[in-house]
Amino acid sequence: MKLLQALRGISLLAVLSAFAVSSVIAPVQAQQQRQKPAAKPQPKPSPQAQKKETPAEAMTPSQIGIETFAKQAYLVDVTTGTVLLSKDADEQMLPSSMAKMMTIYLLWEEMKAGRVRLDTEFRASERAWRLQGSKMFVAIDSMVAVKDLIPGIIVHSGNDATVVVAEGISGSEDAFAERMTKRGKEIGMTNTVFKNASGWPADGQYTTAHDMAILAKRTIEDFPDYYKRYYAESSFKYQNYDTQYNRNPLLGRVSGADGLKTGHTEEAGYGLTASVQRGERRIALVVNGLTSMRQRQQETERLVEWAFREFNNLTAFKAGEIVGSAQVWMGQQAAVPLTVEKNIVMTLPRTAKATMKASIVYDGPVKAPIAKGQRIGKVVVVPAENAGTIEVPLIAAADVEKLGFMGRIVAAMKYYLLGSIS
Repeated sequence: MKLLQALRGISLLAVLSAFAVSSVIAPVQAQQQRQKPAAKPQPKPSPQAQKKETPAEAMTPSQIGIETFAKQAYLVDVTTGTVLLSKDADEQMLPSSMAKMMTIYLLWEEMKAGRVRLDTEFRASERAWRLQGSKMFVAIDSMVAVKDLIPGIIVHSGNDATVVVAEGISGSEDAFAERMTKRGKEIGMTNTVFKNASGWPADGQYTTAHDMAILAKRTIEDFPDYYKRYYAESSFKYQNYDTQYNRNPLLGRVSGADGLKTGHTEEAGYGLTASVQRGERRIALVVNGLTSMRQRQQETERLVEWAFREFNNLTAFKAGEIVGSAQVWMGQQAAVPLTVEKNIVMTLPRTAKATMKASIVYDGPVKAPIAKGQRIGKVVVVPAENAGTIEVPLIAAADVEKLGFMGRIVAAMKYYLLGSIS
């Protein structure tokens, strides 16, 4: 039979702040027709004079979380995997220069494997030199060290630098792009196809906000030292060229911001994949389709502050902590204590702590013998009304030996005569 044992109520948060957008429509006053003397015909206004300023697009609803000006958006707590904001996050979009994150990811894999070092030099081909857009300004046939190419890609957003890396690792940019796509799918980017190393517009190239967040998370987790060293660099000077500054609008402005990459093309609009850490909590944010650099800066700041203001991470259960117990059948103890294998951290609204409830679910009574660490059941957490549930596996916190022969006879008699299993 199913036993449900109510645990202590735990409060967590369930309030999502939403931003409403109101539109104000000015009334139009009708003008009376007046009889006037015939006037000299006036020339027609030019098309430029007739053209009206296009109003800024309004914020539109998200599937999860608050409204945003971004066409696509995805905001996730990296520690818990809780999605706080999702707006058309699995809709195909153009990656623009955010594609360079995968170029860096593959370069760092080569370095981690020992096949490439910081002092490794790659030749800059004429093709790399001729590539338009943002540049590191490599010279034709020059040998460029990896230690310069990394900030050349991250800080300068150099299209030329990405081609140097691609050709240096895979022989050609096309072969490198195929590798980017293949590796992306291996780490969970199932809706992404790369056609080049820079994100330069190309037929058949696309990604999603969700996939970009996956890449950001894997970059941070797989290469923590490289990430801390390079993605937060604010500026970089290559040889005798002018110092260039990191385009990430959150660096130096938002507390805890330490990466990752901007992107922009005329068709894609302005985008950003960013990460912010405050204390033990880290979030990753992806936006795309914004209309200007200013809007990108303001909107990403607003979303980051909302995520930290309205949500918090709570350690609901600690490893080894006794959560409850389950009844035992034919055991030397009448019940077995239950615990969790590791700390269970949940991202919840800050107001949910007062309303959270939990209950233990298991098939019981559990037949002895029971080994410590044996999976027994689960604890079902309801953070708030209409907020869904979170399920956490429960294990036995101690061994429970089976009763001896006479003990089992006595237990069986008590059950059949008294209905008691204790």
